[in-house]
Amino acid sequence: MQCVSTRGGSVVSLSEAIAAGLAPDGGLFLPVQVPVLPPAPTSAESLAVVASWLLRPFFADEPLEAHVDAICASAFTFPAPTRWLEPETGLLELFHGPTAAFKDFGARFLAECTARMPVEGRIRTVLVATSGDTGAAVAAAFHRRAGFRVLVLYPDGRVSARQAHQLGAFGDNVHAFRVAGTFDDCQRMVKAAFLDRELQRRAPLLSANSISLGRLLPQMAYYAQAALQTRARGLAPVSFVVPTGNLGNAFACLLARELGLPIGRVVLATNSNRVLVDFLSTGRYEPRASVATLANAMDVGAPSNVERLRALFPDASSVVEADAVDDATIRATIASIWQRHGEAICPHTACGVAVLERLRGAGAQGPWLVAATAHPAKFDTIVEPAIGAPCPPPEALAALLAKPAHATPMQPSSEALSNALLELA
Repeated sequence: MQCVSTRGGSVVSLSEAIAAGLAPDGGLFLPVQVPVLPPAPTSAESLAVVASWLLRPFFADEPLEAHVDAICASAFTFPAPTRWLEPETGLLELFHGPTAAFKDFGARFLAECTARMPVEGRIRTVLVATSGDTGAAVAAAFHRRAGFRVLVLYPDGRVSARQAHQLGAFGDNVHAFRVAGTFDDCQRMVKAAFLDRELQRRAPLLSANSISLGRLLPQMAYYAQAALQTRARGLAPVSFVVPTGNLGNAFACLLARELGLPIGRVVLATNSNRVLVDFLSTGRYEPRASVATLANAMDVGAPSNVERLRALFPDASSVVEADAVDDATIRATIASIWQRHGEAICPHTACGVAVLERLRGAGAQGPWLVAATAHPAKFDTIVEPAIGAPCPPPEALAALLAKPAHATPMQPSSEALSNALLELA
């Protein structure tokens, strides 16, 4: 399948788009056309089988086409179960992977794809900016994988303590840098590095942020499986509330619906960083400095995938909605869900639940799922006081937390990142 830059040029194959990450003109890659899917598998099929069915048409006539089943089998080894809290209200649990966040699905798929791409014997540097969860997922996916090193940039002091420990605990071929700035600074630095041709020549880079189609496309799989399973229960097309910062996860849900999956409304849940809410209500996209919130992985003031959204859906407000949630509401929602259902949820999931409760209050009908994006134990200092109970980490997270961690300080400049890249190369 061919892919094109959102800025109008740079038509390449999907494999080339995955390898490049960012288009040479600074745009983001999108498929030239949405493929036609073969008949859907049964709702009882595993996530790996659903992913293969969904993604195989995108890899038609690609070097990786013959490997899609194996890639999905290796990447999707953990479930994305639906937990129904009420007959038509539930959580799509996306935190059962090795780093306890939804990012694990896309990161592992990307790693399996790139490991099968031919190289000229040089080590490829996976460069990623993270607001909390992406970096750990990418680090885990490429940890000790031959032919790769990983550089993770995160905003110092603006991720949870457990997230920061995760990022610095891998070691080996994974290098964590704590940047004296915001996530938007980290993202700006990474984008500049990918557009620096001389730097790319000296230190070949691979993108693992949601700007990468190799990260974004596989995230459609769990929405597809949940939609098929909900339909099999005899319910109307399921609608989703997706907590979002950089818009990649939510864009995957929109793309799954575009492919014909039985998905109803798609609503974005943001924290006090209201850029997406204001864009959809006014039609004006106005990036701004991000503010720190309890839902730190969504502290984004310039969401990259807005460019994809506007390119594929010029009238974006007709295909997606958005609402914002403040910190007080996050705390209250975490406590309320614990009291009513005995479920601990993370601050990002709480944003989604709060938005869904508003939608229900406004008359929204039918089945709805909130994407539960991370395990609550990653945010123990927020969740435990709200529920009045301990929130133990899952086994894989506990193992990382037991290891020593180290992150190198970095100034928020392109020069500082270039120096680090060249030193490691």
